[in-house]
Amino acid sequence: MSTSLLAPRITLQHWRTSIQLNAHLLALRNANLHPSRRHASGKSIGDKRERDQPKKKKKTRITFKQHDLKHAEQFSLCDAMRYIQAFEVGRPPNSPKYDLAVRLRTIKNGPIVRNRLRLPHAVNTSLRICVICPPDSKHAEVARKAGASVVGEETVFDAVKEGRIEFDRCICHLDSAAKMNKAGIGRILGPRGLMPSTRFGTVVENVGASVKSLVGGSEYRERNGVLRMAIGQLGFTPEEMQTNIKAFMTEVKKDIGLLSETITKEIHEVVLSSTNAPGFTLNGDFKSANSPPSRDLSVL
Repeated sequence: MSTSLLAPRITLQHWRTSIQLNAHLLALRNANLHPSRRHASGKSIGDKRERDQPKKKKKTRITFKQHDLKHAEQFSLCDAMRYIQAFEVGRPPNSPKYDLAVRLRTIKNGPIVRNRLRLPHAVNTSLRICVICPPDSKHAEVARKAGASVVGEETVFDAVKEGRIEFDRCICHLDSAAKMNKAGIGRILGPRGLMPSTRFGTVVENVGASVKSLVGGSEYRERNGVLRMAIGQLGFTPEEMQTNIKAFMTEVKKDIGLLSETITKEIHEVVLSSTNAPGFTLNGDFKSANSPPSRDLSVL
């Protein structure tokens, strides 16, 4: 009998069974080589239910985050001034400024503290003040005597339109408010924060008193839960600094007290720094046992 008659007949069904068996063996081999196939996220490929779950949102804080002061190093006023002056060696006494930052425990989207204060010892004495009023009137004479550097109406309007803004603060007399609005200088002075308005108390009847309050005065405004203000010049004595700090803190507490009863603001930290020096947290004392004599801090 020939060998061709003894060979088994391979049918289409045999081919299909062989292909299925090879595919099954290949799957088993891959499973042994990769027993825990996972995504880059670390989750298994088959765990679709866990992957499709929405991520939990983090709770947003409604108050500003403040660090704990229990273990923070705090300094007396004289000690802080001594360290700050070490950073300012070689600089003119009137050039760098002492800055005071008051951190508040407060909500993020609540009302802010904003005001103007004339310190007992003026810090910024080079403030240029403009008064909009008739140049030949008695109000103009009073404004000049009080310390205004620019006084007038049409001359001020023309200078502003030409881009010559040679002042840092602007006050308008009540009788000149209509002319000022008609001149259309609000689009120029407004973005710079110089446009007089009744809301901010810069459209007034008594220009002399307003100019005097601005000369040597400073503004402070709460930003992100912090009040900042130039509190003194580098050549100030510790006693002058103490007087200015007390006046500022007293005014801040008054401003907080004027807010609604439903709004809570508390002073968390007071930090003294300067133009080129880091901040030093104050502990409320004037001097410590190791502080140098105050007269030594008055001479740079």
